[in-house]
Amino acid sequence: MAYLIDGNNLLGRIAPHELRERTGRDGLVVRLLAFQRVTRTRIRLVFDGNPEEAPTEIRVNPKFTVHYPGRGQSADDVIRDMIARQTDRRRFFVVTSDRALRELARAKGIEALTSDSFARTLKTAIREGKKRRELEKRVEAPTGLEVDLWDEVFGSKP
Repeated sequence: MAYLIDGNNLLGRIAPHELRERTGRDGLVVRLLAFQRVTRTRIRLVFDGNPEEAPTEIRVNPKFTVHYPGRGQSADDVIRDMIARQTDRRRFFVVTSDRALRELARAKGIEALTSDSFARTLKTAIREGKKRRELEKRVEAPTGLEVDLWDEVFGSKP
């Protein structure tokens, strides 16, 4: 599975008060990394507002890339281009609140999700990942020596 995500749209749904802050973008990346661990998906996240002249790609890991458009371009332009170049449309999702982008994706045979819908999926996956980690925690049985020491400390009455 792979997701092409309109970062500003999704961040506006998840944490609108952080939309203009760098920490908000970083927080979204952290959430998506947690989602990626649970779902084992590829993620291409596109944000507006690149301070550089040229388009910028930041590789978070081999299956997660953050894209910033070049000056004069918008995230929507980059997403349109990525949709047009997408050859494997099976199990590929476009996440955006932009109706025109969702319609373009559907016209190309790509499933499109609203940011609201994906935000719920993201929240559920993160919650599931936390539960899994709790269940996978190792609990070691105490050694005989530890049992004797605890018995000595707590077993004696003053």
